[in-house]
Amino acid sequence: MDASPNPSSAQPDPAASPRPGTGPARAPAPDPARPETARRGAGPWTMPPTVCPTPDAAPVPVPVPDTAPPPPPDTPGRLRRLAVPAGVIAAVGGAFAYVGAVDPNESGHYPVCPLLRLTGVLCPGCGGLRSAHAFITGDLGAALSANAIATVGYVLFAAVWVLWLTRAWRGRPLRLALAPAHWWAVGAVLTVFTVVRNLPFGSALAP
Repeated sequence: MDASPNPSSAQPDPAASPRPGTGPARAPAPDPARPETARRGAGPWTMPPTVCPTPDAAPVPVPVPDTAPPPPPDTPGRLRRLAVPAGVIAAVGGAFAYVGAVDPNESGHYPVCPLLRLTGVLCPGCGGLRSAHAFITGDLGAALSANAIATVGYVLFAAVWVLWLTRAWRGRPLRLALAPAHWWAVGAVLTVFTVVRNLPFGSALAP
């Protein structure tokens, strides 16, 4: 009987007694504070952030609030633009105030229309002062009876002046471009008005 040990049994088992540094790698123990690592085991997510550094991201520009003060209002220029419409309404208002204070129905205050004096024909402007006096005093019926065209003209003038003042305030010029057809229409209305007010059936339009 051979007393020598069995060669196969004499060789050390590498799995049973591993040498330092040559055994299989161990997974790091799961961190109790991070349950997700305990479930998923070892991996890149368990490595410290310095192992896989991320490239520096481009800086995001931060908008800077506009702290510049707003431009000052153009007060001198606006006053210059409003000077002309203000002067016009002041002149017209002064004339209306005089007509309202001095009654044209009383003779001797205003000159007589030359066409009416020489020919006895009423022109389109005859009765305009009496119409203005009635318009200022609030008698719209008497104003239309004295001169309907003049009364309509007062309202149109007020509307155009308001538009003029608004555009001057905004720095925009006032442009009233009338086509030749419009001027012909205005002339035709004045002619018909003059003819009708001088006829017997148009006496309602005479002052």
